[in-house]
Order: sequence, then structure tokens, then C-alpha cells
Amino acid sequence: MSPFKGQTGLKRILNAGGYSLAGLRAAFAGEAAFRQLVLLNVVLIPLAFVFDVSRGERALMIAACLLALIVELLNSAVEAAIDRISLDHHPLSKNAKDMGSAAQFVALSLIAVVWLVILLG
Repeated sequence: MSPFKGQTGLKRILNAGGYSLAGLRAAFAGEAAFRQLVLLNVVLIPLAFVFDVSRGERALMIAACLLALIVELLNSAVEAAIDRISLDHHPLSKNAKDMGSAAQFVALSLIAVVWLVILLG
């Protein structure tokens, strides 16, 4: 058992919720890409309810949008951890940041593919 682990039960769940909200606030305040994705989701998610698609298709359209937010949060976390370790240029740091960026590119591509297949298919 890790000495860094704290509470258990309901207290742990409440603490985790607070940490999650703090992470969302930090991402929104400090990451322009996250704010842009939030705006994209504010547009696309309601738009998913406008189109005449099945519930499953609508859920897939929304899930793809939310996945991009998740990937951006993880990408930002990797970048913050790398920057915390060192701001020096290092090939491994560059690889880690580039891979996070690539993951976000794939997530955004997924939005486009899912929406196009559903709406044009």
C-alpha cells in the first residue's frame, strides 16, 4: 500500500471529484487547445441532436467528441510532466510531446470520420 494514498470510501470519492474539477479548471485556464475543443463540443454535441440519426449513431458522434477532450487532457498532462522534469530540449521529451500531439490528431480525425460516415453513409 502506498504511503501517498489518502482517504478511503466516500471521502476518497469526494477528494477525487475535487481533484478532477481542479484539473478541468487548470486545463480550461491554461490550455488554449482545451478551450478550443470545449467550444467545438459546445457546437457539435447539440448539433448531434439536430440530425435524424439513430440513438446509437448519436451516442457515437457524441462519444467521439468527448474522446477528443479526454485525449487533450492527457496530452496536456504529459506536456506538464515533461516541462516539470526539465525545460531543456531532449529527444525523449520531444518524442513524448509529439506522441501526445499525434494522439490528439488521431482523436480529431476520429471525430471527422465518425461524423462523415454517419451523416453521408
